[in-house]
Order: sequence, then structure tokens, then C-alpha cells
Amino acid sequence: MARMSPIFRRTDRRTEKGVPRERLVTLIGKPGCHLCDDAQDVIEKVCAELGVPWEKKDITQDEELHRLYWEQIPVVLVDGAQHTFWRVNEDRLRRALAE
Repeated sequence: MARMSPIFRRTDRRTEKGVPRERLVTLIGKPGCHLCDDAQDVIEKVCAELGVPWEKKDITQDEELHRLYWEQIPVVLVDGAQHTFWRVNEDRLRRALAE
């Protein structure tokens, strides 16, 4: 049986007691990246609408993130799992957060 890469794993949003946990969107990018700025605009809009927190991480400040994502930035994670890279589709992100 083939194993999925941990980067593309699907996470279960429920805690051990079955209570939904809070969602988190992470934008991984770098300063001066116009695609990262575009991604941030979409993330800010969708997260504000849905009340979902988000964070921004700079690959120039984290060697592991740089190693993993340098060729894909901007990268968007939802609950720690890779959701997309390069371009963020507003509707797709909204659906992922509504699951």
C-alpha cells in the first residue's frame, strides 16, 4: 500500500472527544513575492468571513520551511496540511474551511 506524503495528509478536525477544533490557515511565503501578496489577500478575506485565524511564515527565516517549500511559494496549509501552492482559489479555500 502506498503511503501518502505527510505534506499532503488530510487531517481530522475532531479532537478525541469528537468536538471540532479551531481551524488554522498558514501562509508560507517570503517578502517581495507578488504571488504571496495575492495569496494573503484571499486568505485575509476568506478567514475574516469565516472567523478562522491565520498566520504567516517567512521561508527566509526558517531553514526547514525553505527546504520543503522553496519552489512552491506561496504555500497554504489548512490545519497543518498542504492545501495549495502558487495561486489560492477563494472558493476552494472557503470549502476546505467549511468541512
